Amino acid sequence: MAKRNITYYWGDRSLLITLGNRTHVRIRALYLIEFLFTSGMATVFLLQCMPFRHTFIQWVACMGSSVLYILAAHRFLARMFFTEKLLLDQQSLTIVKKTIFSQHVKRYDWRYIGALHYEGKGVKTDHPLKGKSYDYFGFETHEHLIQSLHHDGNMYFDTIDGRVYFASGVYSWNAEEMVQIMKLYIGSSLLLGPEWKEMLQEQEFDEQ
Repeated sequence: MAKRNITYYWGDRSLLITLGNRTHVRIRALYLIEFLFTSGMATVFLLQCMPFRHTFIQWVACMGSSVLYILAAHRFLARMFFTEKLLLDQQSLTIVKKTIFSQHVKRYDWRYIGALHYEGKGVKTDHPLKGKSYDYFGFETHEHLIQSLHHDGNMYFDTIDGRVYFASGVYSWNAEEMVQIMKLYIGSSLLLGPEWKEMLQEQEFDEQ
C-alpha cells in the first residue's frame, strides 16, 4: 500500500520532507492492468515457440517475449515502489527520487532556482473534506487521477538547465501545506509563483 502522509523532519541545519509513494489506488490498478496486458502479449509470443524447433521465427518470438516480460516487470515495479524526498538547507534544495532499481539525487542552489509553481492549478478541485456533502466513490475529486498521470511531479521551478518537476502525486491541498512549512524554514530564499497567493488565501478562507 502506498504511503500517502507527507512527513516533516526538522533538523538543526536542514528540513527533510518525505513524500513517499503517493500514487492513487486507481492509478496503481491501471499500472497493474498495463502489466497484465503486456505480460499477456509476451505469453502469446512465448506460445509461438511451442514446441521449440530452433527455427529463426521461434528464436525471435522467444527473444521478443523475454524482452516484453522484462520491460513489463521493470516498468510496473519502478512505478509501484517509487518514493520521493526533499532536503532543504540554507544553501540548496536536494530532490531524491528512488525506485527499487535506481536512485536519482539532484541538488539545486537557492540562488539559481526560479519561482516555485504548482502545475495543477488549472484543474484544482476543492479539498475532499470541504463542504457538507461527501464523495464516497471519489467521482468529484478528479484531481487525484488527473495529477497522478503527471509522473514527473505537480510542482516545478525553472533553472538555467530547464524546468525541474517534483512532488509527484502531491495535490493542491497538500502542496499548500508543504509550501507553508518550506517558507517557514527557508524564508525569502523560496520564491513563489503568482498562483500561490490565490491558493494560500483559499486555504486560509477554508480554515475560518
